[in-house]
Amino acid sequence: MKQRFWFMFVTFLFITSLTLAQQPAPPVDTTAIAAIREEALKHSEVMTTLSYLTDVYGPRLTWSPEYREAAQWASGKLKEWGLQNVHFENWAPLGKGWTLKRFSAQVTSPRAFPLEAYPKAWSPSIKGTVEGEVVLFKSSLESDFEMFKGKLKGAIVLLNNARPLRAHFTADASRITDSALVKLANADVPGSRMKMDSTTIQYSVNMLQVAAKKIAFCQKEGAAVLISNAYGDDGTVFAQEASSGHVPKDLSDFYSPATSAYGEKAPTFVPQVSVASENYNRIIRMIEKGQKVRMAVTLDVAITKPDSAFNIIAEIPGTDLKNEIVMIGAHFDSWQAGTGATDNGTGSAVCLEAVRILQKLGLKPRRTIRIGLWGGEEQGLFGSHAYVSKHFAEQEGNYFSSLMGGPAAPITKKPDYEKFSVYFNNDNGTGKVRGVYMQGNEAARPIFREWLAKYNDPTAQTLSLSNTGGTDHLSFDGVGLPGFQFIQDPIDYEVRTHHMNEDVWDRGQEGDLKQASAIMAIFAYNAAMQDARFPRKPMNPSSGK
Repeated sequence: MKQRFWFMFVTFLFITSLTLAQQPAPPVDTTAIAAIREEALKHSEVMTTLSYLTDVYGPRLTWSPEYREAAQWASGKLKEWGLQNVHFENWAPLGKGWTLKRFSAQVTSPRAFPLEAYPKAWSPSIKGTVEGEVVLFKSSLESDFEMFKGKLKGAIVLLNNARPLRAHFTADASRITDSALVKLANADVPGSRMKMDSTTIQYSVNMLQVAAKKIAFCQKEGAAVLISNAYGDDGTVFAQEASSGHVPKDLSDFYSPATSAYGEKAPTFVPQVSVASENYNRIIRMIEKGQKVRMAVTLDVAITKPDSAFNIIAEIPGTDLKNEIVMIGAHFDSWQAGTGATDNGTGSAVCLEAVRILQKLGLKPRRTIRIGLWGGEEQGLFGSHAYVSKHFAEQEGNYFSSLMGGPAAPITKKPDYEKFSVYFNNDNGTGKVRGVYMQGNEAARPIFREWLAKYNDPTAQTLSLSNTGGTDHLSFDGVGLPGFQFIQDPIDYEVRTHHMNEDVWDRGQEGDLKQASAIMAIFAYNAAMQDARFPRKPMNPSSGK
């Protein structure tokens, strides 16, 4: 009986999707599209907005004073442009703010040289300057830890082995090739959102557990500073969050506020720094040749008391369908080594520019267009998940499991669930829009096809049935609401800017951001003007109630 039910359900999904896909797309306002394109490409303010978010107010670490200052500036611009209901919405968990005041690191002997380095977020201060011998803790086997017992007190500890570096024979930046776009367009089976199977997840957990045990051992032995070999090269430094030394049981535990460095009950832990691979490798080679290397580190930070984080919300009110909602959004928080430009000042600037354009042109959408700039994305989609849970639908249990490709958690719908139409997200760096990931929603194809055709950019026409993961559209998609992320050119996102010190304004590509702003505004306006609400994927009958 159960097998027969699922056969009938899958057949229903196939027939429904095929029928919906064959429906003609609703007509669009080509005059409005032309006006949006003109304003976006010829009178853009997107790079100015990005400069304020990065040069003036960046970085925007979640819970930090800088995040709040940037949010106050953004909310002021939204009010200036005439948006309504501009406000902040708090969400849990509480977290500590962290602001860097002073930092330096250098090798002092036997040869003095400065280090390209950045402290990890929420790392505590060092009283004065600590200078000590550098000890290489190169083993990754827990059974070897005892070899270092009694050798780490007051030491500056290198936690990793050297990382081989190779010459770059291809450009760092790239655009998606035609063949890759064809492959995306031909995808017919949505993949796992995060593309992590159980074996990969368990391997990741094991690696995290060993790393955490090493940090905990160093703390117990009295190490002064812990140094990591930063991912990246050519002076690029990858720096995220310090580890509290908690040994996680699983990935959910690793991302838990109760065990993270920003948590209100985080234990005392050792200051932690990421050092550029070129510097790090040199120090190891010196030690291996018998040199007694000493290092001096100064680190002064301000840590504010635990407080709520918040999202930034504003609206362009609708007319005859004003109770229905179209949303656009991006995450507003960033990491600390750069100024949070491509991750995700660009996405935030694109969304701000989109609503500025709609207001400047005096367009009157039928549905209410709402912008959401989310906090806590880097800590696990906290802001957007909290917003969806409060307003639309709440997932039972641990939503993080479903984000990692596990089974979808059951949901409880809220009153606004049926008032929601669609959400569009921008968060894959500065690259121009090349199309849309449809998240398995075949019924969206004719609608997106019509919108992109009317925008008439031959480089932005790819529609892929594929899922894509790692950002805030998943909070909507996970509860059965249409939520989409754009296909974007990678540029140098993964090799130069993503969570790195080079994530700065100069990496923003002006032409790409103008195009992305135009498409975001057009998608929001077209969705708000349709007669019908945006089509939804049929849900697994066990996941909703």
